[in-house]
Amino acid sequence: MPGADLVKVEPRGGSGAMFDNIAPRYDLLNRVLSFGVDRGWRRRTVRSLGLGAGGRVLDVATGTGDLALLVAKRHPDVTVFGVDPSAGMLAIGHDKIQAGGLADRVHLTRGDAENLPFADGYFDAVTIAFGIRNVPDRRRGLAEMARVTKAGGRVAILELGEPPPGLLGAMARFHIHTMVPRIGALLSGAREYRYLHESIARFPSPEEFAAMMTEAGLEVLSVTRLTFGVATLYVGTPGARP
Repeated sequence: MPGADLVKVEPRGGSGAMFDNIAPRYDLLNRVLSFGVDRGWRRRTVRSLGLGAGGRVLDVATGTGDLALLVAKRHPDVTVFGVDPSAGMLAIGHDKIQAGGLADRVHLTRGDAENLPFADGYFDAVTIAFGIRNVPDRRRGLAEMARVTKAGGRVAILELGEPPPGLLGAMARFHIHTMVPRIGALLSGAREYRYLHESIARFPSPEEFAAMMTEAGLEVLSVTRLTFGVATLYVGTPGARP
C-alpha cells in the first residue's frame, strides 16, 4: 500500500514494545512514583516464598530484574530465572546482573507469562511484581505459573490496585490517577505512563483476582493489602489443575 511505511504504529499498552520506550528511566520512576515504598513491597514478596536451601525461582515479567536480583541476594544458594517480553528492559537487567556479580545465578530471557518455556514443576517458587496487570490472558498466565511450580511451592504475585474507600484511600487514589501519569510523563517524556493509572483502575478487586487464581489452579494462601491498599500481595500454591 502506498505510504504505508509512513504510518506510525503506537505500542500496545502494557506490551513489550511499550516498556522498551520507558526502559532507561523505569527504575528511577519506580522509586520516585512510589516514594521508595516499592522496595519494601518486594522484600515482603521474597519473604513470602518461604524458600529453603538451594532450588530454583522464576520471576515472570521481570523487567529490569529488581525482584530477581533481590531473591538472589537474599538466598545465595538459589538460582533465579527471569522472563520478560521487553528487550529494552532485559538489557538493563543484564547490566545490573553483571554489576552485581550474579551472572552465574541469575538468568534472564525474553518470553511472556502466557507461554512459559519451562517444564512442569521445574521451580520451587514463582514471582511476578507489577506484571500480571499487563498480561492479556491473566487466567492463562496464572495457570502457567501454577504449572511450572512444584507441589507445595509458592507463587507470589505483587500488584497495584484501587485503594479501598476512606480518607487515606482517597489520597492514594489521587496520587495514582493524577500524580503518577503527570510525574511519569515529566520525568520520562513518555506518554506511556498514562497507561498506568488506567490499567490500575481496570484491575480486578483483591477478592475477584483471588477467585481468578483459584480458577487457574492455585490454592490461595493469603491476600495482603499493602500501604493503604495501593498494592496487594497474593500468595498461592499449586492446587488441582483446572
